[in-house]
Amino acid sequence: MYAWLNALPKAELHLHLEGSLEPELLFALAERNKVALPWADVDSLRKAYAFRNLQEFLDLYYQGAGVLRTEQDFYDLTWAYLQKCKAQNVVHTEPFFDPQTHTERGIPFEVALGGIARALEDGRRQLGISSGLILSFLRHLSEEEAFRTLEQALPFRNAFFAVGLDSSEVGHPPRKFQRVFERARSEGLLAVAHAGEEGPPEYIWEALDLLKVKRIDHGVRAAEDPKLLERLIDEQIPLTVCPLSNVKLCVFKDMAEHNILRLLEMGVKVTINSDDPAYFGGYVTENFAALQESLGMTCEQAERLAQNSLDARLV
Repeated sequence: MYAWLNALPKAELHLHLEGSLEPELLFALAERNKVALPWADVDSLRKAYAFRNLQEFLDLYYQGAGVLRTEQDFYDLTWAYLQKCKAQNVVHTEPFFDPQTHTERGIPFEVALGGIARALEDGRRQLGISSGLILSFLRHLSEEEAFRTLEQALPFRNAFFAVGLDSSEVGHPPRKFQRVFERARSEGLLAVAHAGEEGPPEYIWEALDLLKVKRIDHGVRAAEDPKLLERLIDEQIPLTVCPLSNVKLCVFKDMAEHNILRLLEMGVKVTINSDDPAYFGGYVTENFAALQESLGMTCEQAERLAQNSLDARLV
């Protein structure tokens, strides 16, 4: 079954490039850039991947991103992810990158973007993987800082097609960034946003109505609001669901409790994605396999989920 799932043509629509930084590459970049790490080796780092909530993961995620210093580092990060895509028949990807994670520690915007964009172009030419890049704002930072990041990004407007919203959800509602998203749309950028993972269904409403997003990232808590579910189904608004991430971050206690197949059967346009695969135990195929093993996902359901991802592409 794994080989069959792996061979399905798929798109990945919810992937944080910084979250694909595997421990082996993290240690290699730390050595290259002479960055001291608090972990003795790869095994001790992997043992630290026991998270009780989103914030515990983010703390380690930002620490790991500290090894990314040069344009080549960002190229190597992105290229390693694209090779995983090729191996799993992910034919299209729309990854996120978080410029504020890097500019806040003194890495120029164009350094990160340059390496990522170069690798994505090589992925198109050498691997046949189409792609589009999404610039994400960190929601735990201020609206003013998001505006500053957008202005930094606009000279490189052709390198990305949309803006997103990620990081700590609770206490940072989408409405906090309404004006930033309006500014981005005025520049012709599309919008997506994380909502309804740890945050309530109201955050999904805000993302749709205030940020005018085309997709909801995560969105599993939409199940708590029948009116919201009705809207998602009627308007066929995609949800970019990340099953292994949801379990790793305790959104669901275990995979057997996950609601993705129930949402699928109700008519919600759910898709399968890996989120931060280096930290959460697998890439897209591993997420498909987890649903088959824990929820009895059928081949027909897997085909629908894969087709949903292809249909939900924005570029």
